[in-house]
Amino acid sequence: MTRLIAFAMAFMMLVATQAQASVRLLRDADMEYALTQLAKPVLSAAGLSSSRVKIIVIDNSSLNAFVADTQHIFLHSGLIMRLESAEALQAVIAHEAAHIANGHLSRRRANMRSARTAASLGSILAAAAGAASGNGQAAGALIIGAQSSALRLFFSHTRAEESAADISSVRYLQRAGIDPQGAVEVQELFRGQEALSARRQDPYMRTHPLSRDRLRTLKALVASAKPGKPNPVANYWFDRARGKLSAFKRAPSWTLRRITRDKTSKDIALMRESVAQHRQSNKSKALSAINAAIALRPKDAFYYDLKGQILLESRDFRGAVQTYQTASKLAPRNALIHGGLGRALLAAGQPKAALKALETARGRDFSDARVLRDLAVAYAKTGKPGMASVVTAERYALMGRLKDAELHAKRAADRLPRGSSAWQRAQDVLAAAKQAKRRK
Repeated sequence: MTRLIAFAMAFMMLVATQAQASVRLLRDADMEYALTQLAKPVLSAAGLSSSRVKIIVIDNSSLNAFVADTQHIFLHSGLIMRLESAEALQAVIAHEAAHIANGHLSRRRANMRSARTAASLGSILAAAAGAASGNGQAAGALIIGAQSSALRLFFSHTRAEESAADISSVRYLQRAGIDPQGAVEVQELFRGQEALSARRQDPYMRTHPLSRDRLRTLKALVASAKPGKPNPVANYWFDRARGKLSAFKRAPSWTLRRITRDKTSKDIALMRESVAQHRQSNKSKALSAINAAIALRPKDAFYYDLKGQILLESRDFRGAVQTYQTASKLAPRNALIHGGLGRALLAAGQPKAALKALETARGRDFSDARVLRDLAVAYAKTGKPGMASVVTAERYALMGRLKDAELHAKRAADRLPRGSSAWQRAQDVLAAAKQAKRRK
């Protein structure tokens, strides 16, 4: 479970940097697949694996992108919606990948040791310490009671790191055959922000310092590089990711006005129409649109996933189960789709079948709190209160709510066979909670 350590550590540091504001991840199978398709050639060019480095979307309208560990690149939804080309989004991914590949995170972790003492950061490195001790499966979920100013320093890159990442990102884009002009497009979004007060700057500007000299250097790098060739496949997945995101984030009326004018594929327009109609509670029109999109792409698991969501949220549970089953057969390794199937089965009153689907989802994506919530319900309905308690404890630990996690972990430990794997999971949560108390 070392991946849980990395993800939870990154996510809890993210929460702290948002001045304790609520941070919500946008988990959508279609959108994450689209972003993976865009990221794959860039990550490969950087010597990174697209199966290990995940692109995670944060529900935040501000413009930002960052890395907090070596396995996740975080993108704000506002940045994705603001960018106008696949090349620009790939340039953002290339830049963040460069921070990973160039070892900036390792150096920053060393720098944090002094900042930790000065700012009383407490448990900023608790996850790494837990992993090193061999008893830290849940240590990554330690809540980080940290001063946001020091954490901003932790996330902030130096000008030297930014320049190095610029050079590397242009190299990656060229290696992948992507036009590096997108890198200039991204930086142009932030021109003039260095003159604004820190409070008025976009978060990206505060963590990725931009200067006129740096922008000039980047432009010179791009000018001397070979322009990439247009890539219809990348353009398609960019339109699809941004189109799905905007259909859910913007007013349905805005989406319905735009779909007739947007120059996207017909199936994407139909998908967007379906989302807008669903958000207006027009089930028949929403289903008509998504069925038309499926007719154009009959093997597309993610359109079936959207149809399943529409049916589930419209309380057509039987139809939702059938549709999610089709989606899971088309994408048998997709954790989010299996999670949707489990949710539909629970709603349809089939907790035993739901348990199987949800355990499959959990095995492939340990970081989805919704799956842990649904798993707890499924275990409770199938007469397994100990398992319900342990997954509830893990969900609260992942969210940083360690008091609640400790309470449910104690319940789990009392109900589960001593020494079993589930009992050990409860012990890991209790150890994390104990370690957090010591560090306060």
